[in-house]
Amino acid sequence: MVKKRILFIVNPVSGVGKQKSMRELIDSRLDKEKYDYQIVYTERPGHATEISRRGAEEGLDFVVAVGGDGTVNETAAGLVGSDTALGIIPTGSGNGLSRHLEIPMNLKRALEIVNRGHTQKIDTATINGHIFVNVAGVGFDASVAKKFAESGKRGFANYFKITTGSYKNYKPRKYTLIIDGETIIRRALLVSFANSSQFGNNTSINSKASIDDGFIDVCIVRKVPYWKTIFLAPLLFLKRFDQTSYVEIIRAKEVQLKRNKGKGIHLDGDPKKIGKAFTMKINPLSLNVIVP
Repeated sequence: MVKKRILFIVNPVSGVGKQKSMRELIDSRLDKEKYDYQIVYTERPGHATEISRRGAEEGLDFVVAVGGDGTVNETAAGLVGSDTALGIIPTGSGNGLSRHLEIPMNLKRALEIVNRGHTQKIDTATINGHIFVNVAGVGFDASVAKKFAESGKRGFANYFKITTGSYKNYKPRKYTLIIDGETIIRRALLVSFANSSQFGNNTSINSKASIDDGFIDVCIVRKVPYWKTIFLAPLLFLKRFDQTSYVEIIRAKEVQLKRNKGKGIHLDGDPKKIGKAFTMKINPLSLNVIVP
């Protein structure tokens, strides 16, 4: 039997430290009768994209991202449109795409999914040419993503602290959206472009989202009054927040967004400056992914 070739891209600073034991785990648990493998560690932002693109050009069967949503994003960016499949070993803080695909958070069980090597095609999307695979957005969640990155601390506890500390004083902003040619204007806490049902940390504001339907869910969220948050916040974890009057969801293939203030967005949780106006486009079934 001809062995398949697999490359593991490990982010050594992702999440809360689970990735530190990965070399030993891979050496002991990967099915060596099926795979020839390499392990590479990222050294800087964007490095995972360089490595995965080279792997796709070399015709590797699988490239596995060992890290959080940012590492998955960078790795996927080098694989979109190729025959090389993305695998995920989740060691990050949010692990949004992993949770939607039902990839176990337990590293040994996640590696077993890689061993099986079952794949499916999923959609990806771009904002002004920048790839995202799970969720991107503007407004409050982009502001939190920026503060989270600048804090230098990882983990859900720090993310929760930043979110709760910022919410009360954050003012909703006005957005003009041209959604598949139709213009709407909304004042919103945030506008998210969701490819999956997961926003990370097992929260959801669009529980029925499909990752392979050729659409992005445009989630327009109004600000919940501060005194109501204690009652409504649990609905994010119960996958029922989209049933409230504070969420409007429109399925779309292409969206142009314009705003009067702010240049920040987040792409799969990583903050980026992109300007006051941008275009989001769906890339249907453009990425092979290892799934359970």
